[in-house]
Amino acid sequence: MLWLKAFHIVFVVTWFAGLFYLPRLFVYHAAALRDGEQAFAARAAVMERRLFVMMTLGGALALAFGIAMVAAAPAYLQLGWLHAKLGLVLLLVVYHFGCARLMRALAAGCVAHSDRWYRLFNELPGLLLIAIVVLATVKPF
Repeated sequence: MLWLKAFHIVFVVTWFAGLFYLPRLFVYHAAALRDGEQAFAARAAVMERRLFVMMTLGGALALAFGIAMVAAAPAYLQLGWLHAKLGLVLLLVVYHFGCARLMRALAAGCVAHSDRWYRLFNELPGLLLIAIVVLATVKPF
């Protein structure tokens, strides 16, 4: 079980690295498109795509090791804190796919949001991370 937990944590860190950085790239990409800096916008699209692949791999492996931990100890499914954590993880998965949608739109040259919106969007995974770590560590219920 400890090996599963260790690898789960490693891949959660990998996933979050991407979740923290990809929306920051969106800020720069959107600004480049607005300012007509096509060379930088094209470079940002490549960077986003590569980062998305790596963070998707990290997220998939984090989920796989998390599922393996639950399979190894199914009694944890009776604990309220785990239900709350899994709900927040589901929100992260939705956020992840939202990033994919935004990435495709920016790659197509569509800037649907302001720089400020992208900056605020960038804060969501940090808030979810705090809540998830508190639930997993403190186990309040």
